[in-house]
Amino acid sequence: MILAKESASDRPAEPKRVATVLLVDDDEKLRQLVAGFLERHGLDVLCAADGQSADALLARHPVDVVILDVMLPGEDGLSICRRLTGSSEARPAVIMLSAAAEDTDRIVGLELGADDYLPKPANPRELLARIRALLRRSVTVQQADPTPPHLGYEFAGWTLSIWARELQTPDGVIVPLTGGEFALLRTFVEHPREVLDRDRVLSLVRGRSSFAFDRAVDLQLSRLRRKLTSTYGEAGNLFRTVRNEGYIFVAAVRRV
Repeated sequence: MILAKESASDRPAEPKRVATVLLVDDDEKLRQLVAGFLERHGLDVLCAADGQSADALLARHPVDVVILDVMLPGEDGLSICRRLTGSSEARPAVIMLSAAAEDTDRIVGLELGADDYLPKPANPRELLARIRALLRRSVTVQQADPTPPHLGYEFAGWTLSIWARELQTPDGVIVPLTGGEFALLRTFVEHPREVLDRDRVLSLVRGRSSFAFDRAVDLQLSRLRRKLTSTYGEAGNLFRTVRNEGYIFVAAVRRV
């Protein structure tokens, strides 16, 4: 007996993985309320009361979004954010929560590479909307940007590896970049010798990282400039400010 060849449409579809959120907050009642709300809306939720518990969960489970309270016992949320976003490996999106009324925590968190920020107490529906927006951006980037392992850019002796998410100096030293810094540098490298104002940068970088307000462009670029020049002196000064217009990446770029 000859069996008909199974077609792709005949095969059972692989189950779609539910997005997983890690909520890190030392307020147990708040964790339970927020986790229950998010789970009712189709998300898997893991909970941790501090950085050590969060690290243990991250080591065992794939996580799409981490919600981090700034004020935590032991290691604070900003320090945890720095560790998560400073990794060159694929990392979850990060939403910072802070009860502070000032903008300081928000600005510092965004400088460290956080993808979004909400003041506490956060409206659960708004938090859910922010999570869904980050998940949509992640899917869009994966579909629209299937980067092969060899893809990168060379400029003034530097190498930016898109696959490894690494920046290498002309001397071969790896410069660690946060998620926001990497997205910003990649945006300028892909538009060399072109004046980009804040609105244009925000438009181009959207989907690779999230800047909640236009001032974050200035903060991220200032941080990136300092990091490059401190690593390689004036040879790392690859950006120029064009008064009343924006910024320009001055080096010639070659795709490799």
